[in-house]
Amino acid sequence: MSRGSSVGRVVGDIVRIDLGDGLRAYARVLEEGLFAFYDSVTRDDLSIAEVLARAVLFYVPVMNHAITSGRWKVVGHAPLEPFLQDPPPRFMQDALNKSRFRIYNKGKIRPATKEECLGLEREAAWEPTHVEDRLRDYQAGRTNKWVESLKIKE
Repeated sequence: MSRGSSVGRVVGDIVRIDLGDGLRAYARVLEEGLFAFYDSVTRDDLSIAEVLARAVLFYVPVMNHAITSGRWKVVGHAPLEPFLQDPPPRFMQDALNKSRFRIYNKGKIRPATKEECLGLEREAAWEPTHVEDRLRDYQAGRTNKWVESLKIKE
């Protein structure tokens, strides 16, 4: 499947991400700029069915140019499964008052405790290169500096 990269993101699209050194990974376009990244770092081209059978590693919003620039290639499309229509919420931490937290979920923001935010991703739009680093680090069993930089600040 191939659409022009200028189309941008279409919910349900499956993208192949080149990680260099013959490695690739796959992700799914969700609502609100989110992507679901599959446990799919491999040297093999996977079929759409093989991609969709994999577990989701993480969900993060990614800058639109990941697709519009052609960096991440659309390789298929499938309607979203119900669990992908209800991705996990993300946390926000006040930059000036580090004890103030909020949770972002499906376009709504509510106050939250620090404890509620533990284990959630920070609400932040990722650059494609940072996601690629994260996927390579996951494959190699390394800590990722971008994940670390977005953790709750004390």
